[in-house]
Amino acid sequence: MSLTVPLRTRVVVDLVGVLVFVACVFPVYWMVNTSFLTRREIRSPDPTWLPLGGGLDNYRRLFADDGFVNALGISLMVTVGTVVVALLFAFLAALAVSRFRFRGRRSFVVTLLVVQMIPAEGLFISQYKMLDTLELTNTVIGLSGLYVAAVLPFTIWTLRGFVAGLPVDLEEAAMVDGCTRVGAFFRITFPLLAPGLVATGVFAFIQAWNEFTLALVVMTNAEKRTLPVWLSTFSDVNRGTDWGAVMAGSTLIAVPVIIFFLLVQSRMVAGMTSGAVKG
Repeated sequence: MSLTVPLRTRVVVDLVGVLVFVACVFPVYWMVNTSFLTRREIRSPDPTWLPLGGGLDNYRRLFADDGFVNALGISLMVTVGTVVVALLFAFLAALAVSRFRFRGRRSFVVTLLVVQMIPAEGLFISQYKMLDTLELTNTVIGLSGLYVAAVLPFTIWTLRGFVAGLPVDLEEAAMVDGCTRVGAFFRITFPLLAPGLVATGVFAFIQAWNEFTLALVVMTNAEKRTLPVWLSTFSDVNRGTDWGAVMAGSTLIAVPVIIFFLLVQSRMVAGMTSGAVKG
């Protein structure tokens, strides 16, 4: 029995979807548009919808500041370190929870959910004191460790669902064909977990790349700021906040992440729809 949706209902739903899309995309468009405008156009009460008379002056001023390049390097090191370490630990933990039965397994899973309910702001004081005791404040290792701890519960929970969704029979069939347990895992199971690894990796990347408050608390040294923290302090001494350069920096931070996510998302969906058929 097929259900046909009335034409009027479909039109209304499509219009609502378009309005939601425009509302979500417009702030990003306005940020990119402002990054190409001149200071006079930005301060004008009349909005400039297209940067026809603009240029790359805002981007030149941004790259002329040594702080931007330094902050970019700090953010890249923290983000890459967070993604690699978080995926490694989350992958092993998800395998242990899904494939093995041990005492405390259910308590461990419940703890993951409880940890995610704790507001991040409530941990700032204890986290700062911990890093200060270990002399890890204003260091890439210290900030990366806090980011790993923040994203691990979600990544473990997500990967657990992917691992649990793969039947153990696939590994057992490979072992019958002559593979060892480790070989069966890396040849059969691991490739099928690629969509889960990509999804959790994207989440960890976005969290570490855009995080602001924790980096502001931990990285108190001006030379150790990440990009979001540095961008909030970027200003012209004589003219106050340089909104053109700020928007240019925001574009360089946000747009590449959006493009990366869209590219990876298409590959992730393709991997999820591929079957586990033995040739």
